[in-house]
Amino acid sequence: MTEDHPYNNTNFYGATKIAGEHMCRSLYHRYKETDKHFDYVGLRYMNVYGARQDYHGAYIAVIMKILDRLDKGLPPIVYGDGSQAYDFIYVSDCGRANVCAMKADTTDQFYNVGTGIRTTIKELAEMILEVTSSDLKIQYEPGGLTFVKNRIGSPVKAETEIGFQAKVGLREGLKQLIEWRNNHKAEVERRRREAGIAND
Repeated sequence: MTEDHPYNNTNFYGATKIAGEHMCRSLYHRYKETDKHFDYVGLRYMNVYGARQDYHGAYIAVIMKILDRLDKGLPPIVYGDGSQAYDFIYVSDCGRANVCAMKADTTDQFYNVGTGIRTTIKELAEMILEVTSSDLKIQYEPGGLTFVKNRIGSPVKAETEIGFQAKVGLREGLKQLIEWRNNHKAEVERRRREAGIAND
């Protein structure tokens, strides 16, 4: 998806994002000819993961849920055939994107923050199994209905206009997340409790 991709939104979550962008755009155009000008840049994060990952969100939490199951000796669950595909971007890359946007001269623009790389949920689960050296097999379950089945952002505009390019590949990012989890077990458990996830 480029930044000009049609919204095609039918849910409240997407509507709030669209409304937020258009409020910023409206403020910019209302005050751009005055001394109260409202300069802004909007960033559209793809599927962010990494240290301090929370357990909220249909797509984001999938990595943490798989790792939780592996910790218990249980196989990862993939709903449907696992063909749902997303653009996973590591949290430190998002931080760099923020800095790039603040330093850039651009205003009244929106940018995808992603890798531009398509990864299916099946591929993600397989990679997590490989990175953790697990011999468990994916457990497929019926279901998997989500608002979005494919969400991969084009990184070209962000690279060209604000100088942002993702640096952390998915495999390396997963290794960093797993290392962080292993070193912060108490914090991970606290986040699970805050999200209302039972420790079974």
